Amino acid sequence: MPEISLTEILTLAAALLAAGAITGLFAGLFGVGGGAIAVPAFYELFRLIGVPDEVLMPLCVGTSLAIIIPTSIRSFNAHRAKGAVDMTILRQWAIPVVLGVVIGSIIARHASPDLFKIVFIIVAGFSGTRLLFGNSNWHISDKLPPRPVVALAGWVIGLASALMGVGGGVMSNLFMTFYNRPIHQAVATSSGVGVLISIPGTIGYVYAGWPQAAQFPQIAALQPPLALGFVSLLGFILFIPMSTFMAPLGARLAHGLSPRHLRLAFGLFLVAVCARFAVSLF
Repeated sequence: MPEISLTEILTLAAALLAAGAITGLFAGLFGVGGGAIAVPAFYELFRLIGVPDEVLMPLCVGTSLAIIIPTSIRSFNAHRAKGAVDMTILRQWAIPVVLGVVIGSIIARHASPDLFKIVFIIVAGFSGTRLLFGNSNWHISDKLPPRPVVALAGWVIGLASALMGVGGGVMSNLFMTFYNRPIHQAVATSSGVGVLISIPGTIGYVYAGWPQAAQFPQIAALQPPLALGFVSLLGFILFIPMSTFMAPLGARLAHGLSPRHLRLAFGLFLVAVCARFAVSLF
């Protein structure tokens, strides 16, 4: 393993602290804490410090999944203690979601870097468009579809989340509210989906990226002990406390905006990120 200089470590650490601060600020402002913000932040950070395009998006996605683990577990336990989680649908989703994550992790080992961006553009673009133009009263039905359809939805959520680096909250919320489930129940259940996605997803990205580090020995951000496979350990250690510290500031800023303006701002943010990734494809 090549020697990693102290300067490289300090530069990477400073950049991660800055990215964590920005992510925490945005998370508090928009009331979210998942990969929809972390992945774009990691993308710009790792790109600026010279991580090659071949491994740039997988490193962002894997690290994002890792930082979701503690927050999703804490959130799930809190919601479950209040009886807000729909354990029935969560049990129906358990195997399909994990299966989708496993398949997504396998794809991550061999896929073109552009695939990660395309999946992010499709899902985040749809979510952003719905925030900008949609109606929260839109419903498909007042009851959930047959069990095979629910299972298929779980598989798609797991697969897409594993390729986006998110906890699945946006997609599972969307699915449940389309079938007229209360938003508080949808949010609570989505926290459990985050646990199902983040833990196997992180393990999968460690496995997927393990052989890649040897191909880029000059890239400190990919080398142990700073990283395991496609998961930046330094990012995991530094990102969470900094984003947690900055989130209350974002929340205070949010109180100065109306719910509609917040929804529009987050929608514009997602659309801007999609545009950024779309430009990078060409």
